Amino acid sequence: MTGALWLAWRQQRLQIVIGAVLLLAVTAWVVHMRSEMMTLIDAYGFVPCKGWNGDCGNLGTYLILDGSTGSIRALGLLGFALPALIGVFWGAPLLGREIESGTAKLALTQGIGARSWFAARFGLAALCTVAASTVIAALVAWWWAPVSNTLYGLYWHDVAIYNATGPASVACALLGLTTGTAAGLLVRRVLPAMAVTAVALGTVFVFTTYFRRGWVEPETRVTPGTTPKELIGSAWSKGYGYLTPDGREHSIADFCQTSGTPLKKCMAEHGFVARYHKVYPSSDFWVFQWIETVLYLGAVAALIALILFVLRRPAGNTVAARPTDSGTTAATAATAGV
Repeated sequence: MTGALWLAWRQQRLQIVIGAVLLLAVTAWVVHMRSEMMTLIDAYGFVPCKGWNGDCGNLGTYLILDGSTGSIRALGLLGFALPALIGVFWGAPLLGREIESGTAKLALTQGIGARSWFAARFGLAALCTVAASTVIAALVAWWWAPVSNTLYGLYWHDVAIYNATGPASVACALLGLTTGTAAGLLVRRVLPAMAVTAVALGTVFVFTTYFRRGWVEPETRVTPGTTPKELIGSAWSKGYGYLTPDGREHSIADFCQTSGTPLKKCMAEHGFVARYHKVYPSSDFWVFQWIETVLYLGAVAALIALILFVLRRPAGNTVAARPTDSGTTAATAATAGV
């Protein structure tokens, strides 16, 4: 290991070692907790009653879910927060600290080009980010699998599961790192860059959560008259209501929020002939995941292109000045794009 890569390792080894130790600790905890859960499953005769409106009727199942759901959710929320943690505490200082302290200028006068300097530092951090997020996603999926989509448990569309498993979680972690790196380069101060990164990633999370159900058409289940609706099972509900003979949909929020005889009377009064229920089946998990993976990786590519564009500027074109103790100003970056 020589040159820019050796320098990148020297400067990031503390984060890498701490991250590896924490990851090993989390892995040991998950292995222990899942082992205990499986012991209880064998002892109680676990009944995998799938779906929130299914019939479970097994006390052992409730006890197992009650004892494991909270811990699985905690791990899932760690996976959900991982992109922001990486972006704020690793990405933002990755270039920002070197620029702010002026050490970037020293590094770039040692025969290392700006792009090589960036590629080595970012490449090593990206490799660690992908590895860590993949391990966390695998641990969440492995622990959750025996009790997945079970009554009163966690479902595939819950934040703690969806955002912590699948390829989108890995791509999102990489986006977190890239966002922080770009913010550090552009803002040139670590603390402001950390704040910008947090706001930017928060905006991304809100955007994907709000628009996610608009990317795929839901499955529409229709039941004639007052026939009992099909059990939703592990599907994700988008809404339900009533249909008129011409096929027009009317939300239940506006009509007939009743059941039994009052429901029949209300439907007859408004001319409703059937009920509909729009759902996303559990198989749509992968559709949503791959859509978001493409979006995240597209954003990563755009940010890397921006970083490379900034770094290609001729030396001396980007000079950041800061006040010194005597009130004068000192150039902190007069290198290629730094």
